[in-house]
Amino acid sequence: MVTDSTTRPVHARWFYSIASAVLLVLTFIGFKLFYLEGQAFPGRPLTPPIRTLLIIHGVVMTAWMLLAVVQAMLMAAGRRRVHMALGFFATALAVAVVVFGYMTAINGTRLTPPDMKLFGLAPKEFLAVPLSGVATFAGFFSMGLLNRRRPDVHRPMMFMASLSVVSAALGRMPALNNWYAGTVLEHWFSAFLSTVILGALLLLLKWGLERRPGRWFAGTFAAFVVACVVTSLIAKTGAWVQFASFLIR
Repeated sequence: MVTDSTTRPVHARWFYSIASAVLLVLTFIGFKLFYLEGQAFPGRPLTPPIRTLLIIHGVVMTAWMLLAVVQAMLMAAGRRRVHMALGFFATALAVAVVVFGYMTAINGTRLTPPDMKLFGLAPKEFLAVPLSGVATFAGFFSMGLLNRRRPDVHRPMMFMASLSVVSAALGRMPALNNWYAGTVLEHWFSAFLSTVILGALLLLLKWGLERRPGRWFAGTFAAFVVACVVTSLIAKTGAWVQFASFLIR
């Protein structure tokens, strides 16, 4: 089989480009009301007190997803120097993702009616979901940055950072989530199940392209699944509700 300079099958070099493009498309589908009509899900105006914050957050997240595709394609095409030059911008953008993601989660919870339920969770309980996304994004990105000279570690870490924040888009697609509402799956995975299934499908795709799943990709995905389950369970505890009350005070 023909291989590139890193002994990876030539067709397998494009896995991260394909996978990142899938996340970008899903982001646009999930937030189509925001992009096309300037509205929040499921068709209501952006909350006036935080309208500007929501727009900035949306722009930052879109920029990250676009950059993820560009960076993956540059590496697949052998444009390593350009990829590394864009790394400085990627780091600044990642910081913005964390900062504005946190601010949006906190302020959004403050303005959400207390009797509203999202994936079976009250607003303060649900706050664990976006904050978990911010935390896992920061963790995976940091590990990817520290291992930027080890492609076998850097690539899956950076991709998993993107996967960890695509839950917000998938959560806005009722067809992907309504089928398990009120079931034991919602108890264990809350808003994360669609993202976990997507990650599993991409793991299988990688396995098919490279004839092996890749221990770092499989390991980071397993860590992500554990984080999703732990978050879903902790969100329902009194200790978390008290902590959430402190955060939004």
